[in-house]
Amino acid sequence: MARLAYSKSSLSKIGAQLKRYKKFLPSLDLKRQQLAAERKKAQLRLQQTELDIAQCYQQTAAMLPMLADKSIHMTDLVKLTQVEIGEENIVGVYVPILDKMVIEVRPYSLFTEPHWVDQLVVQLKVMMELKIRQQIDTQRVEILGQALKKVTQRVNLFDKVLIPQAQQDMRKIRIYLSDMDTAGVVRAKSTKQKRLREAS
Repeated sequence: MARLAYSKSSLSKIGAQLKRYKKFLPSLDLKRQQLAAERKKAQLRLQQTELDIAQCYQQTAAMLPMLADKSIHMTDLVKLTQVEIGEENIVGVYVPILDKMVIEVRPYSLFTEPHWVDQLVVQLKVMMELKIRQQIDTQRVEILGQALKKVTQRVNLFDKVLIPQAQQDMRKIRIYLSDMDTAGVVRAKSTKQKRLREAS
C-alpha cells in the first residue's frame, strides 16, 4: 500500500477518489439488487422445470404402466436433431436462452407397434424438451450466481474498504495540516515575541 502523503494536493486527490467511489457505489449496488432478483427468477424457473419433469414421469407411469415391463423395447423412438442456444443480456451478464429445438420421431408402423406408442412418443418429446430446458435453466442460475458474487464483492470493497479508508486518510491529513497550521502560528508568534524582546 502506498504511503500516505500529508499534503493539500494529496487531500484533494483522495477527496476526488472518495467522490468517485460514492458516485459509483449506488449504481453498483443497484446492479447487485437486479442480479439477485434475476437469479431468484432463474431459480424459480429451474424449480418449476424440475417439478414439470417429476410430473411428466408420474403422468407417463400412470398412463403407460406397461413400460415397467423390461421385455418391451421402445428405444430410439425420438431423437434430438437440433438445439440452438442463444444469449440473453441480463444487466450486462450473458446467459443462455433456448432459441430452437428440433425433435424427430423415428417412423414406426401403426400396425406392428402397440396402440399406446403414440402417447409414449408425445411423453418422450415433452420429457426431452424439459431435460434440455433444465440444463439451460441450471446454467442460467450458475452464471447469474457467479455474477452476483462478483458484484457483491465489489460493492463490499467500495462500501467496507475503499470509502472508509479514503475517509480515514482525509481525516488524518486534515488533522496533520491543522496541526501544521497551528504550529506555524505558534512559531510566528514566538518569533515575533523574540524579535520584540531583542528590539527592546
